Amino acid sequence: MAQIPWLDPSSILFPSPALALNDPNGLLAIGGDLSPDRILSAYRQGIFPWFNPGDPILWWSPSPRTVIFPEHLHISKSLRKVIRSGTYRVSFDHCFTDVMRACAAPRAYASGTWISEEMIASYTELHKRGHAHSVEVWKTQGENEELVGGLYGMALGKIFFGESMFSRADNASKVALAFLVDQLKVWDFKLIDCQVANDHLFSLGAVEIPREEFQQLLVDFARVAPNYPLHWSNLKPEDDH
Repeated sequence: MAQIPWLDPSSILFPSPALALNDPNGLLAIGGDLSPDRILSAYRQGIFPWFNPGDPILWWSPSPRTVIFPEHLHISKSLRKVIRSGTYRVSFDHCFTDVMRACAAPRAYASGTWISEEMIASYTELHKRGHAHSVEVWKTQGENEELVGGLYGMALGKIFFGESMFSRADNASKVALAFLVDQLKVWDFKLIDCQVANDHLFSLGAVEIPREEFQQLLVDFARVAPNYPLHWSNLKPEDDH
């Protein structure tokens, strides 16, 4: 493996994403910390942390980059039927940390999680500052409502950086994404960053673009003044799909 720079703990600067490795794809730097300011600096440059808890922090900027253009989100007929059925209720920013913890929970297809306690603490602080947001999907169970799905990520300018999603009921995470994208369209968001590819994302309309194109989209849209509130908890998602 080529020599990867260690980050200066006293600085939140990163190497240029153009210096990221081809193998493993996108590895750019090691170390530093997960302070909110460092994470913000990373996202503004198209860099994100991804590592196993207990290991040094690894910072990535892969190419190609997996993204969803909001207008190209694919919602199947069956998913539209689920949304219109009223099976689920959707909210924004009502229990951000709970959504992160649900995303960190063990899954049948994964032996571990990259969402450490330190990461939860840092993103929760970013949520308090109005940068990180969650979408929650609720289902009535007897006399109570249960959190059965959701997602979280970061909003900078007109780009939403998706981090993780979870589902404890059929299609719950897809419902969360559908409602999120509808709201992002209202605010004229240009892009949803999905970081790395998987078949689930492709089924929803994700595509891969070169790092250079992604970096230009960051320049064009990540630093524009937001036309949306810092906190989304007062939003009332409408079933208009």
